Amino acid sequence: MITNENSYMLSNRNQYAQFSEDRGSSIDSHENAFDDMKQLIKEEENDKKSSLHYASFNFINSIIGSGVIGIPYALHEAGFGFGLILLVFVAYVTDYSLILMIKAGHISGRFSYPGIMEAAFGKPGFILLGTLQFFYPFIAMVSYNVVVGDTVTKVIVRVADIGPQNIFAKREVIVLIATIFITIPLCLYRDIAKLAKISFFSLVCIGFILFSIFLRIGKLSDIVPEHPHSWKFINADIVPAIGIMAFAFMCHHNTFLIYSSISDASQKKWETVTHASIITSLIVACLFGIAGYSTFKAYSQGDLLENYCWDDDFMNVSRLLFSIQILLTYPIECFVTREVIENSIMQRDPNVPMPESVHYAITLTIVITTYLISMATDCLGVVLELNGVLAAVPLAYVLPALCYLRLEDGIIFSREKLPALGVAVFGLAVAVLGVIFLFMNLEQVNQCSHGTVMKYCLEGNQTVDVSNQTAL
Repeated sequence: MITNENSYMLSNRNQYAQFSEDRGSSIDSHENAFDDMKQLIKEEENDKKSSLHYASFNFINSIIGSGVIGIPYALHEAGFGFGLILLVFVAYVTDYSLILMIKAGHISGRFSYPGIMEAAFGKPGFILLGTLQFFYPFIAMVSYNVVVGDTVTKVIVRVADIGPQNIFAKREVIVLIATIFITIPLCLYRDIAKLAKISFFSLVCIGFILFSIFLRIGKLSDIVPEHPHSWKFINADIVPAIGIMAFAFMCHHNTFLIYSSISDASQKKWETVTHASIITSLIVACLFGIAGYSTFKAYSQGDLLENYCWDDDFMNVSRLLFSIQILLTYPIECFVTREVIENSIMQRDPNVPMPESVHYAITLTIVITTYLISMATDCLGVVLELNGVLAAVPLAYVLPALCYLRLEDGIIFSREKLPALGVAVFGLAVAVLGVIFLFMNLEQVNQCSHGTVMKYCLEGNQTVDVSNQTAL
């Protein structure tokens, strides 16, 4: 901050000279004038930034994305009791790793994820981080489009009572409309602080979805059949469950964007924002997990909303709100992807704003590319799983811990560094074991079941695909 203020002073010497002259010619007056000028500049910068509350809204919104819908499935994978313990543990490790990132920023004087990686590991670290930090949010944006296309089209078919051949029943058209009228306008913002109120609305959507899930527990519990693997305390698929939970809490690629948006940012303020955001997200994740698992138990799917019957119009409202919620999360991911392109590929000077024409061109290229890829696939399957274990886990746990271990003085086994070393080992273990589990179950992971009506929703014993109304 001081560096930016000094450069601002140097670029406005005449203004400062006049300011100090008006204050008097004594040394004390000049010092007072300098302090007052710095205060004015700081106030001007803070006017463009957000409060702790709005920064927390942005941060919570970046955490509570599509991943929270998969928590009931994670509890089924790990076992209900042990799964809840794992969820708390993953949240705690995430909180600690986020604090480590900002500590590494203060140690190195580089307040960006690529900056601390370059300070710790040089150009190779910078390139590795840039690659991971680009592909993770980019693939996340593709997945958001796929979810919106699959969900909204089927809701429209149900509500409007139109055939699957109608133009508004086509996922390509629905996603295109959402892209033009929602994602592009929001992605064109330069300042992430402007998304704070949008993020608050997104959290309201999550609140309604959670309310609807609790409201449907009693009704659906009566029709969901018993399963021998329901309510087990612990199951064998612990590592995949950790991967799902880590994906749900993944927000590290947004860390420095959120930090830089805080008025008078400091380590203490960041810890306040981090603790509040992670605790809130943990509570929401636990509620989703408990309510969803209590309703469907061992039948819980990776996308919880797929468990509900498609003739349930109240849950269709929740499906629409969930689609809106992830569309409002999309711009935050776009900010990160665009920043990687500007800083890592184009080598932009952080003190010089990108020309508007270039800014628009990069943004539109990202959005259009993600649209085209999402329309070319209906099932991300193994790609999303690999994105989680090979990108999300290293970004969330391994690299922040390694940066801190490298930049902080002292031996690696010192008392201060042992927790960070534990986070790095934990992340590496999850990544390696996750890849092994993934390839052991490749056929199961690479299957799609979008829009399938569950058997308990039907009078007979069929499973029906609502996209074309044919029995499977």
